[in-house]
Amino acid sequence: MSISKAAKNRIAITVMAVLTLFLIVSFVGGAYLLKVGVGAPSEENRSYQGSLERMAKDYPGIMPWYDSLMACNAMGELTMLNRDSVQLHSVYIPARDTTRATALIVHGYSDTPMDMLQIAYLYHHDLGYNVFLPDLFAHGKSQGDHVQMGFRDRLDVLEWIPIADSLFGGGTVMVVHGISMGGATTMGVAGEDTPPMVKCFVEDCGFTSVWDEFRHKLKEMYGLPPFPLLYTADILCQWKYGWSFHEASPVEAVRRAKLPMLFIHGDADRYVPSWMHRPLYEACTSPKGIFVAKGSKHGKAYRDHPGEYTQVVRDFLAPYINTEK
Repeated sequence: MSISKAAKNRIAITVMAVLTLFLIVSFVGGAYLLKVGVGAPSEENRSYQGSLERMAKDYPGIMPWYDSLMACNAMGELTMLNRDSVQLHSVYIPARDTTRATALIVHGYSDTPMDMLQIAYLYHHDLGYNVFLPDLFAHGKSQGDHVQMGFRDRLDVLEWIPIADSLFGGGTVMVVHGISMGGATTMGVAGEDTPPMVKCFVEDCGFTSVWDEFRHKLKEMYGLPPFPLLYTADILCQWKYGWSFHEASPVEAVRRAKLPMLFIHGDADRYVPSWMHRPLYEACTSPKGIFVAKGSKHGKAYRDHPGEYTQVVRDFLAPYINTEK
C-alpha cells in the first residue's frame, strides 16, 4: 500500500516537530544544568561570615584559636591579578615561630577559605606551619563569573605558589592540601610542572572528573541518564567558558603527577561517591598514601577523626617537609 503525499508530509512535519522539541528541551535543560553546576555562588555562599557560622557549628573547638588570631591581627589578606587580569583574593597566617614549612590550602565548591579553618588549624596550631588560603575564582572575595570546578583553578594556584613563598620569606617547603573541588584543584596542580618549593600534595574527597561527578549528581538528584542533558551542558560549557567536563579530569592529572600524594576519602561519602578514591589512587604512580575515613560523609573526615586525620597527615609529610628554619 502506497503512502499518499499528504501523509508523507504529515509524517515529515511530525518528525521535524518532535526533533525540534527534543533540541529545544535539550538546550534549555542543558543550559539549566550548566547554570546549576557551574554558575557563580550566591552572595550568601561567598560570605566569610556564613562560613564562620558553619565552622562554629561543626568545629567549635577551633574557634578560640581563630578568635586569638583575629585578636592579634595574625591573619592577613592579599590580592593578585591572574593571567587573565581577574582579581583574586587570599588570606594567610604566618607560623608562630619562623619556619620554612608552609601549607597552601584549597577550599571546595561554593566555599571560602573560612570553610577550611579546620585544616588551617591542623597545619598552623598542631604542626606549626605557615598557612596560605586562596579564594578560588568566583568564590569568596575573588572576582569571577562561574565555578571552574578545579580545572582552571589549578592555574591560579600555580600563580599563588611563588607569591606565598615570597610572602613567608622565600625558601619555603610547601604542601598543597585541598578538600572536594579543592582536592580536584590539588590533583590538577600535581599534574603540572610545579615550582620547586612544592614537595607533596594532600587531596581529600576530590572527584575523578567533572563529567563523572555531574553524571552522578544528575542521576542522584533527578534520576536522569547523561544523554542528552549532560552532553548538551558540556557543549555549552565549551562554547561559553572554553573547557569541557571530560577535559577537567583529576584522574588524568594524577597519572602525570611526579610528587608524593596522600588520598583521603570518607567511606560514607555520597556527594563525591567514595568509590572515586580508588581509581584516583590507582592512577597515581608517584609515592602515595591513602586514608579512608570510616563512617565519614563528604568533607567530614577531619571532623569525625581529628586525631587520626592529623596523625596520618603528619606521618605522610614527615619525609618530604623539612620544618627546620
